[in-house]
Amino acid sequence: MAASYKELGLVNTREMFKKAMAGKYAVPAYNFNNMEQLQAIITACIESKSPVILQVSSGARKYANQILLKHMAMGALEIVKDAGSKIPVALHLDHGDTYELCVSCIESGFSSVMIDGSGKPFAENVALTKKVVEYAHKHDVTVEGELGVLAGIEDDVSHEKSHYTHPEEVQEFVKKTGVDSLAISIGTSHGAYKFKVAPGEDLPELRFDILEEVEKRLPGFSIVLHGSSSVPKEYVDLINKYGGKLEQTAGVPEDQLRKAAQSAVCKINIDTDGRLVVTAKIREVFTNSPKEFDPRKYLGPARTELVKMYKHKNEHVLGSAGKA
Repeated sequence: MAASYKELGLVNTREMFKKAMAGKYAVPAYNFNNMEQLQAIITACIESKSPVILQVSSGARKYANQILLKHMAMGALEIVKDAGSKIPVALHLDHGDTYELCVSCIESGFSSVMIDGSGKPFAENVALTKKVVEYAHKHDVTVEGELGVLAGIEDDVSHEKSHYTHPEEVQEFVKKTGVDSLAISIGTSHGAYKFKVAPGEDLPELRFDILEEVEKRLPGFSIVLHGSSSVPKEYVDLINKYGGKLEQTAGVPEDQLRKAAQSAVCKINIDTDGRLVVTAKIREVFTNSPKEFDPRKYLGPARTELVKMYKHKNEHVLGSAGKA
């Protein structure tokens, strides 16, 4: 039996993005695939009064089980209510790669889906995206499309090279598909190794010229940035200190994300930073307390640190704190 996201207490992203555009901030889109990550996201957003998009990739859906995921999201909404909070929460499919997957998510209560046809020729991307939009809009579910390819690896999405979005294609794409938001490629990428830079070398700037050109061609339209983790040095150093081997990792500087959030970018996706935090804290506990075998004793500290990191993002990077 199909479930409506409205019955679950979720919202789609339409109103969220309208407010973000007017308020010059970006709504956080945080990926989760286990209980501790979800608890940390919801706690941080309640405490910082931030709207939030809970993101589930197709890989996370397989890992956590789609039935359990739906009930986890419902549990998160109960926590919001119980806290007396009114933060809007959307449940979003990240990098949906087929029409069938998008339909399945909509039927199980997702309020927003992404169809990623960016690896296909333009006409095929348009046709696939339009098909998803037509189905989703019947259920008042919002749809994110993608133009341009991001390099890096994230779950099932793997691309060797990035291809910047061509601004001249965006108007035609949006007009022909009817998407509600568009993920563009301006130099971000998936994973912990976003940029390869020699020691002492500056990170490359995001292509704000492409973003500005897209804004000119699509005034007032919601833009999304994927692959926007900053790969904080403190967590990379912690991982390496306790036996990890993450060398020469580099992410997107937070000041560049803050600048992007003040433009037409209404949604910023952050996944890798959460993974780094969890890994860093677990490694620390395993090294300092080698006799420890209770998962609560290492997942608990990881969750506490995640709350801190997500609040920092909302307050100082995305500007979404206090905007719920």
